[in-house]
Amino acid sequence: MSNENLVKMANQIAQFFASESDTALAVRSVQQHLQSYWTPAMRHDLSALQAQNNLHPLVKAALSESGGV
Repeated sequence: MSNENLVKMANQIAQFFASESDTALAVRSVQQHLQSYWTPAMRHDLSALQAQNNLHPLVKAALSESGGV
């Protein structure tokens, strides 16, 4: 899967959970979704893109807090 698609999908997941008033819960929800529904290869590739400015802040937080989902 292309990096562009991974970023797009991760940002869509984060946007869904962004309405959560508790930011910590939103970050954990993004982490859980990635852990449950993404393959290890997809998670690895997304972690490699952590420094990109076009990742939603919740995705960046989920990646940094978990050491790379």
